[in-house]
Amino acid sequence: MRAKATAEGNGEIRTDGGAEAAAERLFVAALKITDFRNYASLRLTLDASPVVLVGDNGSGKTNLLEAVSLLGPGHGLRGRPYGELARKDGQGGFAIAATVMTRHGEVDIGTGFLPGTREEGAGRTVRIAGKDKGAGALGDYVKQVFLIPAMDGLFTGAASERRRFLDRLVLAIDPKMRNPLGRYDRAMRQRNRLFQLREYSRALFEGLEEQMAEAGTAIAAARLDAVERLSSLIEETHAARGDGPFPHAVLALHGTLETELAMRPATEVEDVFRLILEEGRERDRAAARTLEGPHLSDLLVVHGPKNAPAAQCSSGEQKALLLGLVLAKAELITSLEGTAPLVLLDEVAAHLDQARREALFSEILRLSVQAWMTGTDRALFSPIAQDAQILAVSQGNIAG
Repeated sequence: MRAKATAEGNGEIRTDGGAEAAAERLFVAALKITDFRNYASLRLTLDASPVVLVGDNGSGKTNLLEAVSLLGPGHGLRGRPYGELARKDGQGGFAIAATVMTRHGEVDIGTGFLPGTREEGAGRTVRIAGKDKGAGALGDYVKQVFLIPAMDGLFTGAASERRRFLDRLVLAIDPKMRNPLGRYDRAMRQRNRLFQLREYSRALFEGLEEQMAEAGTAIAAARLDAVERLSSLIEETHAARGDGPFPHAVLALHGTLETELAMRPATEVEDVFRLILEEGRERDRAAARTLEGPHLSDLLVVHGPKNAPAAQCSSGEQKALLLGLVLAKAELITSLEGTAPLVLLDEVAAHLDQARREALFSEILRLSVQAWMTGTDRALFSPIAQDAQILAVSQGNIAG
């Protein structure tokens, strides 16, 4: 059923249709944003079908995707400081409120950044079902995957970007992994700070290295599990369907702890890592940073059909491989959760040929996801127009 969007005359856009899927799908049913990026105020009422945002460059399409991404944990799809998200002519803060259909039922989610807040002292506010929560709690309600142009260099860029790509899947599988990720990062920064302060206290280092060994081993194990799950799904899909428009990826993790976990139990790996940190103190002191650990691990990606490292493939091949990985992540989350995640795709259709665009839309419909897609050319979305909510975006305003 095609969703029809209509303006209500009060800044609200309402769509009708597709509500029969409400009980089985994760989707944003209503969205209100205030003083966010170039939006002074906006209200949308939506159904479960895909959402297509069409408009000129700079009109606010990606800004709206970014607002939706903040319904999940983290800093959003662009990872910008919260203070930068507030509208320039506003009061210095922003607010996002949504009614989201989840596996827990209908849930009201609110998040924002208060005017005058110093970001280094406090993050964004989050309310779920009327109760104040930390941003990490959003991961229990809203799972999401996204692809934005800034990720086009994922295979050729820094390993840190590939770790973030993988860790978003780790957190979608187990939101509680946010705790060890945070503990490891804090302990490592404190250890590095001791080097900069020329501190030699054995007790201080031992305490921090104990935390790093425990949290770091948990992180490496969770990443290995995520890669194994994703690889198995990709292999099964390829075996069932053969080569498709999006090449299958072959994945592996490279890192000290990952290698150790392949040979011994986690409790022993903790001891090994603790010893590595202790014996490497003087080397790390000279570098003023920690030179071993999961913060340096890398996700290795091979283009399956070519049996070539992704970094050596053409830009078009890399784009198709990356999109295939994002879709595989969405399918894995669906198989684990029973409901599909939100899929946010910024300016993807314009960089695909017709066959791959149609294949992308077919996958979105097959997975029953509320995909949010942006583009400047409405005609590119004609194959999915009858099954989507198409909204025109113009300088912070939206029309159906």
